[in-house]
Amino acid sequence: MEESDYTRKIYFVLLASFVILLGFLFKILSSVFLPVITAALIACVFAPIIQKINYKFKIPWTALAVIITSLLFIVILGISSLLISSATSIVADYPKYETRFLHIYKIVANNLGLTFDEGMGFIGNMWQHLKVREYIQGIVVTISSGIVSSGKNIFLVLILCLFNLIEYRMTNRKISYAFAAHAKGKILRVIRRIIMEIVHYLSIKTAISLLTGVLVFLVSMAFGLNYAILWGFLAFVMNFIPTFGSIFSCTITTIFAILQFYPNYPKSIIFLIIIILINFFIGNIIEPRVQGKNLGLSPFVIIVSLTLWGYIWGTVGMIIAVPMTVIIKIVCENISYLHPLAILLGNDPKQTKRDFQ
Repeated sequence: MEESDYTRKIYFVLLASFVILLGFLFKILSSVFLPVITAALIACVFAPIIQKINYKFKIPWTALAVIITSLLFIVILGISSLLISSATSIVADYPKYETRFLHIYKIVANNLGLTFDEGMGFIGNMWQHLKVREYIQGIVVTISSGIVSSGKNIFLVLILCLFNLIEYRMTNRKISYAFAAHAKGKILRVIRRIIMEIVHYLSIKTAISLLTGVLVFLVSMAFGLNYAILWGFLAFVMNFIPTFGSIFSCTITTIFAILQFYPNYPKSIIFLIIIILINFFIGNIIEPRVQGKNLGLSPFVIIVSLTLWGYIWGTVGMIIAVPMTVIIKIVCENISYLHPLAILLGNDPKQTKRDFQ
């Protein structure tokens, strides 16, 4: 065996061990890594905007960074207020749906052989016969802790994003001093391409998701579905998760439509068909046309990345799975030993090979 072949095998063994270790660290220290990486991705989107405004209007960079971060905070605060208002309304309106819940539960109980007590309401039957007390208590605790944790994480992400944006203008100078001349150009080229790909993907994805959310909101309003803002927002957020996000938002929205329109099943079915058509048309016709060239990722790799990043960081991990995988692919394209991995991650081997030149 030649020494170069032996060295290459050792290199890949060490690399695989490092990746596995890094994955466990990401999982264990998610409270540290997730806000940092999320803030970095957000900063990558807004940094070029700040750069253009700074160049054209000569507004101080730091002031623009503060303005952008403040606007993000206001938007998040407004969305949070709407969601809290919708959740409060759902709790207040529950008595309206008690009879429908009870009737549907009776049908399910009869078909599945579950116990049903005519003298009890829906909650009573669920609580008494299905023994969901422990599950409900666990869900309440999880939601309560999740709300508090989300508030802290959002504030931390905004602070980190602000400092990322402020530091961005020093990136070229730091790399120039930190690395040798022959490596500096390649590193800067990789960073620029990563930023360009992330901005391209997230900007298009945000616009497409916003269009989906608005259409779902309008359809919900047209059908008289309560809490239309909530279903529109759910469609907007879930659309960032390829394939599975749209399925989840359609399912949740349709279940609520069935409960509200019961026993008018045709109306629920028509509503479901329209929602599916919206997601199919936007996701499979409009988005590919707007995106232009794809991100060069294999569809199978995208599904695997959703699973892995979802396991590591939950829902947020699934949302940022594609940008993270794109970053990994770009890095692999610029390291000679990792060229084969970049080809495996890519969708078109010829296109991936052109990037090596």
